Amino acid sequence: MKRRSVLHSIDSVAQNWRDVLRFWYDRRRVSTAETPDRPLRKDAERNRQRILAAAGQVFAESGLAASLDAVAERAGVGVGTVYRRFPDKEALIDALFEKKMEQVREAAEAALALEDPWECFVAFMRTVCASHAKDKGLKEAMLSGDRGRERVQAAKAMMAPIGAAVLRRAQDAGVVRDDLRTFDMPMLHMAIADLAEKTREVAPAYWERMLTVVLDGLAVRRDAPSPLPCAPLTPEQFAGAMTRRS
Repeated sequence: MKRRSVLHSIDSVAQNWRDVLRFWYDRRRVSTAETPDRPLRKDAERNRQRILAAAGQVFAESGLAASLDAVAERAGVGVGTVYRRFPDKEALIDALFEKKMEQVREAAEAALALEDPWECFVAFMRTVCASHAKDKGLKEAMLSGDRGRERVQAAKAMMAPIGAAVLRRAQDAGVVRDDLRTFDMPMLHMAIADLAEKTREVAPAYWERMLTVVLDGLAVRRDAPSPLPCAPLTPEQFAGAMTRRS
């Protein structure tokens, strides 16, 4: 019965993912330099993937303010090649956002498939928090004006059904407090992401310490506090985090 419920949840998520793919296909038909019915040559597709990989690294480290010149340099191609594959920076960000959200979705679905409801809940929370904490560009992509709102809606359509299924399993099993609601979870993700941004330079792993405290607070029962995965902030680190501009 439990297995059937998990499979039903995954089927529901798959349908939502197909809807999201249609959304991105419609967007990219008008935002990509390639015609939809003409596949890229192998070398052009290789360059496109190199550019996406490089953009993922550059934007994760420096945020979306990083230039396309920096992306081209990291990819080992000329900036003209970047513009041939992506007509403008927003088109590149859209394609990268789609790719990164697919990776988050796959990790979240792997969490949903875990046998133990508590481990499933913890894995889902860590997956989503890590995606924001370790990737400055991903967070900025969801907060950037009208495009950001569209990306948030796409992410919500993709992730909300998975999050709801994870929470329902955990609460049905009696391992997560029953007054937690579906949209409490993304608010916790945002709080951890903001904290991660503040401490990124002084203590990059500090968000994991705070997430562990949050998870302990959401658990219905525990024999003892969970071990915290990293050291507390030093006075100097605390001062640096408090004065850092997001």
